[in-house]
Amino acid sequence: MQTTIYIYLEEDSAYRPTQAIALDNGLYHVLPTPDYDPKDEDWQFVPGSIVRCEERESNGKPFLLAVEKLK
Repeated sequence: MQTTIYIYLEEDSAYRPTQAIALDNGLYHVLPTPDYDPKDEDWQFVPGSIVRCEERESNGKPFLLAVEKLK
């Protein structure tokens, strides 16, 4: 199942939403955004990575933040 997760952008101190495939135990396979260009954005975890996500909250709304690369 695909879901939206957020990846930290190193150079902007911001977060990028992208799609990911949910795996087991809070793990996700990161997918690229349609306009992904590694020359334009330095993602903390690049597409193809397997990451662990934690639920966070912003303005009262929950979201999934990638916090650790496993593969």
